[in-house]
Amino acid sequence: MQVTEAILAGTAVSPDRFPKDGLPEFALVGRSNVGKSSLINRLAMRKKLAHTSNTPGRTRTLNFYRINSRFYLVDLPGYGYAQVSKSERLRWGAMVENFLAHRESLAGVIHVIDLRHPPTADDRLMAEWLRAHDLAVLVVATKADKIARSRWESHRRQAEATLQPSRCVVFSAETGAGRDQVWTWVVERLSGREGQPPS
Repeated sequence: MQVTEAILAGTAVSPDRFPKDGLPEFALVGRSNVGKSSLINRLAMRKKLAHTSNTPGRTRTLNFYRINSRFYLVDLPGYGYAQVSKSERLRWGAMVENFLAHRESLAGVIHVIDLRHPPTADDRLMAEWLRAHDLAVLVVATKADKIARSRWESHRRQAEATLQPSRCVVFSAETGAGRDQVWTWVVERLSGREGQPPS
């Protein structure tokens, strides 16, 4: 996909601040500091579209990135970060769950994990929740450039067997490996959604 427009269209913590244009949305979920912002930047080929940080837990809002005036990538607060209060974690969790369970314009979920390590307990819980809600899921295993290429496939197969997504892509924000495969999945979801008759 050629990205001609990529902007941060808005941030929100409640549904009344979500975009109301009805464009399809793809939510990015994953552990704090797993590389969701770097993934967004590489997909859009914009170095500073999404703010990256070495400090986990920086994303505390739903961030809506409008791509080509056609759809949104929505960065959700990361899970598994313990250095915030329990009440704050519960608030984030409720916000994310409400969005994923009830957002009518949600076209799919990109579940971001770290290729270097087996899926965490939190990754498995998220995958189970997404399956229970019958959501279309693409697992993107980031940080591929941090391990030998000869290990990519075995780590990918382990993630796929554990999380059971519809597809699992190995990705590197550094090299761009996997970028085309992620966009292929997004375009497939858009085509299917746009090809549906009006409800």
